[in-house]
Amino acid sequence: MEPQKVIKSIDDKMGFTPEIMNMMGEMNPELFEHYKTCHDGSEEDGALSAKVKVLMSLAVMASQRCEPCCESQLRSALNHGATKDEIMETMNVIFITSGAPGVAACRKALTLLQGKESGGHGCVPGKRPR
Repeated sequence: MEPQKVIKSIDDKMGFTPEIMNMMGEMNPELFEHYKTCHDGSEEDGALSAKVKVLMSLAVMASQRCEPCCESQLRSALNHGATKDEIMETMNVIFITSGAPGVAACRKALTLLQGKESGGHGCVPGKRPR
């Protein structure tokens, strides 16, 4: 599948396009195909729902202290139907497993729950969650 079709399918599932997707598609289409294969499994229901997998991804990204990744995963969680309560329970898990630095990595992402847009969200300009 050509990179633009892959990017569209990711955008359709997540509700936005992370900027890194365009860069990967242009720079290394073969790697991009492998990424998409892995990504699809995390964005589809299986033994675990896609929503649960995205919340797990949020916790992992927080443990890695990647702020743009946290924001991207929180946007994806919202697009997969995660509620504020589910996200806040995930934040509790992040605090227990990663401490305050993990929670701090989600600071900008959490502004989405307050209805505020933060800058540097890692999305393609003009694209916003649906």
